[in-house]
Amino acid sequence: MKFIGAGARPGQAQIHHDRIFTVPNVLTVVRFLGVPLFVWLVLGVQEYGYAALVLAVMGSTDWVDGYVARRFNQMSNLGRVMDPIADRLSLIAVAVTLVIAGVVEWWYLAALLIPDAVLLALSLFYFRGHPDLPVSRIGKIRTALLLVGTPLLVVSALPVPGADVYLVAAWIFLGLGLVGHWIAAYNYVWAIVRKGKMIKGSKFDVDGGTR
Repeated sequence: MKFIGAGARPGQAQIHHDRIFTVPNVLTVVRFLGVPLFVWLVLGVQEYGYAALVLAVMGSTDWVDGYVARRFNQMSNLGRVMDPIADRLSLIAVAVTLVIAGVVEWWYLAALLIPDAVLLALSLFYFRGHPDLPVSRIGKIRTALLLVGTPLLVVSALPVPGADVYLVAAWIFLGLGLVGHWIAAYNYVWAIVRKGKMIKGSKFDVDGGTR
């Protein structure tokens, strides 16, 4: 079974509808709600085992909502925007929590935030909001690697047998995920710039033709 693009039917056009209440969108909301629960489990009661379980559930919903959307034709314009935002906010909020808890160093958070800050600035400059670009394959792989590595990292902080193995595995996934994060950001930067210049150029042509 393929993991990227799973659920898509051969020959089926991927049409985004204007529906709001869909199963994928509900799953995305569940992912949003998992963030404060994770923060409370780590910083409030120091229940790292349950926190890792919450992360695993959040990560699985990221795959399941995409599968359901493609398989049952429930792709929506809201989900197209909300899903990557949920992924990004979840990863950043979890990273901030782990930095505060002393599980990771600040540089890990910086490695996540810097590319996103650049993309946000460019998006606001060119579009005053979301650039509405399709998620790239490297972006999907990046997210999957980070979503696997993060719960492994939390488990490695527990007094369990094989904690060192979990730690090494976690940083393999997270390291590859961070590399993919910067590569994806580089590609998105140029995609935003190209689309932004194209839109500004078309507006200039229209304005110039009416004068």
